[in-house]
Amino acid sequence: MKITAEHLARGAYVYVRQSTADQLVNNPESRGRQYGLAERARSLGWKDAIVIDEDLGRSGSGISRPGFEKLLAAICEGRVGAVLAIEASRLARNGRDWHTLIEFCGLVGTLIIDEDGIYEPRHPNDRLLLGMKGTMSELELSILRARSMEAPKQKARRGELS
Repeated sequence: MKITAEHLARGAYVYVRQSTADQLVNNPESRGRQYGLAERARSLGWKDAIVIDEDLGRSGSGISRPGFEKLLAAICEGRVGAVLAIEASRLARNGRDWHTLIEFCGLVGTLIIDEDGIYEPRHPNDRLLLGMKGTMSELELSILRARSMEAPKQKARRGELS
């Protein structure tokens, strides 16, 4: 098993984030699932889980993400045995932040846990999979941006843009 006594001796951190105010209002189930990860951490052996939710309603592409910065600081200080998220790639929405997180977790031996699995960034196969998850997340975001930019152009071509 990837979870060791060393991991359990440090904290389990649950990172909760929804990107927009609209998501906060219209997607309470997602937020509830994210907060529920604290119970998952306990079921995996951690006595307690620290929830970081300061980034609710903040876009991952924004400049200021105090919750993410707090998470990185705790990892670098060696206080984090595992970071939990519904989907690992949602921890960071750009490649720089994602690879920084993976690198820091690998350096200090912090696990990344999502609904699909438990990842040890020190293990090459896990690191590869985490990298692919981040790349896919970035691709998804760029496709969504392109679609949202194309919609008004299509309306303008039809003369329907108001």
